Amino acid sequence: QVQLVESGGGLVQAGGSLRLSCAASGSIFSDNVMGWYRQAPGKQLELVAAITSGGSTNYADSVKGRFTISRDNTKNTVYLQMNRLNPEDTAVYYCHADIGDYWGQGTQVTVSS
Repeated sequence: QVQLVESGGGLVQAGGSLRLSCAASGSIFSDNVMGWYRQAPGKQLELVAAITSGGSTNYADSVKGRFTISRDNTKNTVYLQMNRLNPEDTAVYYCHADIGDYWGQGTQVTVSS
C-alpha cells in the first residue's frame, strides 16, 4: 500500500514561514512527478508547485518567489518551503504523486493577519 504522509502545517503570522514535508512509502517516488496542491474554504483545489524526477519545477503565479519545492530521493521526501506567507495562503495542503495518482491526507496551514 502506497502512502503519502504530510507534516509541517500549522498556524503562523503573516510574513512568517513554514516548511511542509511529504514522505512517500514504497517504490513510487524516484520516477514520479511530485506536487503540492491546496484547497482553501469554498475554493477549488489548485496546484501550488510540482517537481519532476529530474528536479524541474513549476509554480502557481501566486506563490512564485515565495515558495520553493524540493525533493530528496534518498529519503523519498518532497518539501515545500513557504516564505512570506499571507492570509490568502490559508488552506489544506495536499501532497500528490502523479504516477498512480496518490494523495496524502492533507495538512492545514493557517496564516493570521
